[in-house]
Amino acid sequence: MKISPDTQPEREGRYDVKITKERDADVVADSLQLQIVFLQEGGIHLRESVRPGYAGGDGHRIVLFEGQDAVIDGKPYVGCGVLGSAVAMDKDVARQVMTAAGLSTPRWEVVRSSEFADDPAGTVERITRSLGNTVFVKPASLGSSVGISKVESADELGKAVRLAFEYDNKILVEEYIQGREIECSVLGNDNPIVSVPGEIIPQHEFYSYEAKYIDENGAVFDIPARLSDKTTKKVQDYAIKTFRVICCEGMARVDFFLKDNDEIIVNEINTIPGFTKISMYPKLWEASGISYSKLIDRLIELAIERFKSEQELGTDAFESQV
Repeated sequence: MKISPDTQPEREGRYDVKITKERDADVVADSLQLQIVFLQEGGIHLRESVRPGYAGGDGHRIVLFEGQDAVIDGKPYVGCGVLGSAVAMDKDVARQVMTAAGLSTPRWEVVRSSEFADDPAGTVERITRSLGNTVFVKPASLGSSVGISKVESADELGKAVRLAFEYDNKILVEEYIQGREIECSVLGNDNPIVSVPGEIIPQHEFYSYEAKYIDENGAVFDIPARLSDKTTKKVQDYAIKTFRVICCEGMARVDFFLKDNDEIIVNEINTIPGFTKISMYPKLWEASGISYSKLIDRLIELAIERFKSEQELGTDAFESQV
């Protein structure tokens, strides 16, 4: 698959890649969700399947494109590098980084499969004593709400833990936060920008896999979110801070809970957000004045900017001296 944009690397010292047809933009956007995007002079080449989630968005396959031992080296790609992808995907590690940076997150407990197998009753008791009866249970390194359960009693907790362990050997149990679900899109490398916030209003008990992908009426998007100017600015500042402390590049979506007292809680950051025309990430940018096709143009430019910056580093000279 190849799209041939107008590529003029000599102008202003950079590539000028433009998506001229809406259909072409659709093709590239689908690839941002499912594939690494390689940029080459003369066209956009789509190679190497990358799925959101385990062995995809967590940075496993990005290792193919970075470093001296990369299988495929010397090509720009869209999105976060290995570090940002891996940290963001492990919800436990991401929250440790965020809380160390002064960001508020839901309280959580980590459970490993070996611990639960050795003492399931003791594990359940430890969790309920720490977090109470109403909690969310989720795999540590998975997305799209797969394997997530909301439970409201200790009797339900064991079943939910077993379900999460079908997807990961490490799981999170987190406190239930009563609040509005607010999201922001972030775009950039060293100097990221942030979209207007949007609100997700689930029509199910929570924003589950079914609500996201099966039930077309599973949620209502309110864009821009109905927030005060002060709260909007605070949410946007927190989105940028989260993006930076997780070491993200290119793009990410940051998800929040907004409590009744206006306290902002960072739930998670998604480095491979949904990218269809009805997905929150591009819809937030459209409401912020960046169209779907121009958003793709900018992501491509950011990938090339990062690639050229990395090429200017003196690693080759250093390696020759080793």
